[in-house]
Amino acid sequence: MNTAERVVETLDALDVEYVFGYPGGRVIELFETIAHGDSDVTVVRPRDEREASQMAEAYGRMTSSPAVLAGQGPWIGSLGNMGQMEARLASSPLVTLTEASERGDYSTLAPYQQSRGDYGGLSLPKILDGVTKEWWFPRSSTETVRSVQLAFKHATAGRPGPTAVILDGDAVSEEFPEDATPPVWDDERQVRNWQSQPTDRDVATAVEHLEAAERPVIIAGNGVHAAGAYDELEAVADAYDAVVATSYLGKSTIPETDERAAGVIGSFGHEGANRVVSEADTLLVVGCRMNPMDTNWQAASFIRPDEQTIVHADIDTRNAGWVYPADVGLIGDAAETLRALAATGDAANDWALDRAEEAREDFAVEKCESDAVPIKPHRACKAIESVVDDDTVVTADSGNNRFWLLNYLQTDSVGSYYGSGGVGGMGWAQPAAVTAALLGKDAIAVAGDGGFTMTMTAVETAVDHDVAPTFVVLNDTSLGMVRQMDDQIPGVEFHDTDFVQVAEGLGGRGVRVTDPDDLVPALENAKAASTPTVVDVRIDRDEDMADQLASSFYDEVGGLHE
Repeated sequence: MNTAERVVETLDALDVEYVFGYPGGRVIELFETIAHGDSDVTVVRPRDEREASQMAEAYGRMTSSPAVLAGQGPWIGSLGNMGQMEARLASSPLVTLTEASERGDYSTLAPYQQSRGDYGGLSLPKILDGVTKEWWFPRSSTETVRSVQLAFKHATAGRPGPTAVILDGDAVSEEFPEDATPPVWDDERQVRNWQSQPTDRDVATAVEHLEAAERPVIIAGNGVHAAGAYDELEAVADAYDAVVATSYLGKSTIPETDERAAGVIGSFGHEGANRVVSEADTLLVVGCRMNPMDTNWQAASFIRPDEQTIVHADIDTRNAGWVYPADVGLIGDAAETLRALAATGDAANDWALDRAEEAREDFAVEKCESDAVPIKPHRACKAIESVVDDDTVVTADSGNNRFWLLNYLQTDSVGSYYGSGGVGGMGWAQPAAVTAALLGKDAIAVAGDGGFTMTMTAVETAVDHDVAPTFVVLNDTSLGMVRQMDDQIPGVEFHDTDFVQVAEGLGGRGVRVTDPDDLVPALENAKAASTPTVVDVRIDRDEDMADQLASSFYDEVGGLHE
């Protein structure tokens, strides 16, 4: 067999479900092999590499297993960087198979698209080095297969993230040797990883602090999603009688209707959740980097290491105590760490349940029931909430829409909400929803009109693959978040695009909603449809997100631009 066939054999051995990409350059050999062989891999070809990369990242986020992003080097290193950057900062496993667009003996002669890094060309290795966890540029058949194996291993080792293999010329098309030197080992054995767990001493110290706490609070982050540690999180909260707040990326790591749930912390999070964290005497931070948005930009009265005990659990020792000094670091997989804590913990207090119940009141305000026209975004979020069930996944874009959602969409099941919040690029929600639909979920993407327009071709991708996500556009005909910062900034206004016609032109359905009473029926019809549906919701553009949702701690530091 040739090397491309051997690489596809590796993908099959590792149970790779999807290759998201665009054929071009030397990855065409991979696409041809999948098409003409007996591979079980499904190729999803969106409209461009950006959409493909975001679909692949979402797959890794939702399954904790890497999909493949494939495409020609210059475009994977440009358009395709969106999903790879999100994967790096959101800790999503992803494997990129790309190529250097080399032209053999012509590559040093005024090169066209050449990305090896030679004089006159592009340097794809330098581009990917700035984004991926690890990358390889194999120059032989043996190196190529081993590099692909290692890319899968490193994508899920420790803190997950994106890896890349840059395929090179003959190393894709030449025959793969039967007796390779050095040997190429069995794919599954070579890729295997092992879970890490904290030391008994650190666990014992953490247990002492948690059992002594009078006001224990857990901050659950994206690491709980990555480890699928939902049951373990609940067990620890029960064992230590703790309140659970989440980061933005940690939303839906606990049902937000749970008696211990307090909501989402951060600069545009729930005031009640922020207050709970501030009142805690002991904080257990699990799988959360504590980035500036989560920590209210280091507001002095929010988290106070000199007054509060901080136990920080993370897969990477560099992350524990990264932002705030930690009293105890628990280094290991979130599920393993939480399991160890739950096994020996036993505490009770008269504070947690009443305090969490009070904090959850922030999920609803008077405007959530408003009959006003234009539609209040608060009402739109509650309409979406009303059609969400255990089989639904909501994907949220960047901008005002995600902050309205995190405040007023109260999830009642785990793993039901994912948002663009690694690098936080606009246009993420639509490709992510198509991925969720491919995984068998009833998917609802929510974006502003700016973010929807960036990747609205995802509607066509859904049509091509016979899935039917719902695409909700919270439409204020502008870049709402930027406009509300300063309406004199050029480029914040859009002309009124007819998204109903756009949807129909791409093979889907579309409906415009201007009356709040029509919202729920429109969403129910969209969910029931066998064709992807765009629901264009005309919201009140004068509802100032930052003014209404900025926490008091965020105001304390002057309300920095996000």
